[in-house]
Amino acid sequence: MSTGVIILLIVVAVALVAAVVARSVAARGAGGGRGLKRRFGPEYDRAVARHDGDSKAAEHELEERVKRHGSLREQPLEPAARERYLVRWTAVQEQFVDSPRDAVVVADRLIAEVAGARGFPDGGRYDEQLDALSVHHAHHVHGYRRVHRAAHAPTAGSGAGQAAAGTEELREALVEARALFQDLTAPVRGEEKALSRGKGEPREKTDEAPATTRTDSSRGRTHAPWALNRRHVKGS
Repeated sequence: MSTGVIILLIVVAVALVAAVVARSVAARGAGGGRGLKRRFGPEYDRAVARHDGDSKAAEHELEERVKRHGSLREQPLEPAARERYLVRWTAVQEQFVDSPRDAVVVADRLIAEVAGARGFPDGGRYDEQLDALSVHHAHHVHGYRRVHRAAHAPTAGSGAGQAAAGTEELREALVEARALFQDLTAPVRGEEKALSRGKGEPREKTDEAPATTRTDSSRGRTHAPWALNRRHVKGS
């Protein structure tokens, strides 16, 4: 076999290897994008929108979030602490009837507090806390974002250029944020057993919640008698 033929075969082989490698890289990239879409859901679309449609930049941002917070392990809540959080959230919903914006401000602080108790970055580092929550609660984190923005938006007559959020906007933000609160207060699988392990005596009975409040701590659900019904909200 002549030297020219050997060189030609080597060139062809190198080209084939390069093509295979390129196709493999492209396949991994596409798989990564699909994986991020599945993991982040609507949060993926919001990231793409923030990057003006640049999916690669959005995926890089989301990948960085996973690297920073993907290994975070949520800490369990003591049953008594969970019960207190549920009662406080119901009080927020009831407060909304007479003072929508004040209720949203309290809800913003309460979610930050519960997230901190579960092991996420504390509420004083809102952006980092939100990123961590988006990795583990991607489908519900936007409600917290809406509540936080509404809680920190200028009030009517403040002189700021941005218009204050209306009652209906505040109501929708609070309703959406409730899903994340329920996620954060829901027991993790095996959590109750882990908390009760080694405790030989029953827990002391705590004061019962007011009659107007119903909580289902086994599912982390809160129930207000009016359930944020627009017809009962002042100013709506």
